[in-house]
Amino acid sequence: MFDEAAEPTLAYAERQDRADGLARFREAFYLKPGTVYMDGNSLGLLSKPAERTFLEALEDWKEYGIDGWTRGRHPWFALSERLGGMMAGLVGADADEVIVTGSATVNLHQLVATFYRPHGARTKLLADELNFPSDLYALQSQLAVRGFDPDGSLVCVKSPDGRFLDEDAIIEAMTEEIALIVLPSVLYRSGQLLDMERLTADARRRGIPIGFDCCHSVGAVPHAFDAWGVDFAFWCSYKHLNGGPGCPGGLYVNRRHLGTRPGLAGWFGSRKDRQFDMASSLTPAESAGAYQIGTPHVLSLAPLIGALGLVGEAGIEAIRRKSLGLTRYLMGLIGQELAGFGFRIGSPVEDARRGGHVGLEHDEAARICKALKERGNVPDFRAPNMIRLAPAALYTSYREVWDVVQVLRDIMEKQAFKAYPNERDIVA
Repeated sequence: MFDEAAEPTLAYAERQDRADGLARFREAFYLKPGTVYMDGNSLGLLSKPAERTFLEALEDWKEYGIDGWTRGRHPWFALSERLGGMMAGLVGADADEVIVTGSATVNLHQLVATFYRPHGARTKLLADELNFPSDLYALQSQLAVRGFDPDGSLVCVKSPDGRFLDEDAIIEAMTEEIALIVLPSVLYRSGQLLDMERLTADARRRGIPIGFDCCHSVGAVPHAFDAWGVDFAFWCSYKHLNGGPGCPGGLYVNRRHLGTRPGLAGWFGSRKDRQFDMASSLTPAESAGAYQIGTPHVLSLAPLIGALGLVGEAGIEAIRRKSLGLTRYLMGLIGQELAGFGFRIGSPVEDARRGGHVGLEHDEAARICKALKERGNVPDFRAPNMIRLAPAALYTSYREVWDVVQVLRDIMEKQAFKAYPNERDIVA
């Protein structure tokens, strides 16, 4: 079940920290004294390189004005393509298959508008009931604008326990009625990591395009989209990639689909040498850049230049190893230190099935989260009963994991959580 080498002791944490090859990256982040930040799966912390490249973009605007599109430290005109190239290695793709643009939901709309091609009996979309609600809203609206009833045309695979998805059940739902499949790589509540390679292989055998929402995996888990044959994927950049609030997301389109006309057209999807022809007909880029819609949000993109530099320097394989070590240690501590307090681990214990966070269930979860924050420990809450704890490989130490669990134990022993209402804040 748990790795026996991950001893649930303080001495183990201290040994791991001394041997940690990624420990030096802590100094690159703005860590608030007296606070242990365990919410990197919602919003990663600001790094000094991200701050620097943001300020450089401001200087380019100040110095060059409109000429910043082609001059300066980080010329804006091809910045989305440059960042796509920096992200490509994280997802197992070539640079021209990835573009940094839009938000996750806008990119989902773009990709569904492109790849959803109902015909004959194949008219339905396949998703799951545990997916992030924004994805379901987008899929429902895409069906509605095509004239289909979302209630009947969106097939959502049921969870057997409210935590996890059964991949056999997903494959069974890949029927001759399904025109397109959109699934999460990692479930946002429980942290379950789906077997994308297996699901893609089964979808392709049935002739059904498949794409993945990778918001909770890119930057924490290595991917091999090209090798797996994934049709498309999309993700955000402000969680494990530490790009900052509102940082544009990314999307991937497999090479075999490059040249497919985007479902939603906009002038930044133009071939670069034709964009300023101002022609009334679009000449799409021959890369994933074709799936851009509007002008890039340059000042929101700029921190990602520095943030991705850190991720690239650390290496996604090393990040994954430490992430698994931290979450494995965290679960071991929970089992030892919090036994008898009513907690349940709501995440997979197997490394191959777990993303970058641990879901801790408790009937008093909302108020426990408030008590944790009051004590300088930042988790987040997901209804109805989930405390999510995300130790980030680049800036979380094993000692901090130990400390958070000790604070949790103290809160429960003293019943300090009872000072707070058991309800979420407006922003959870």
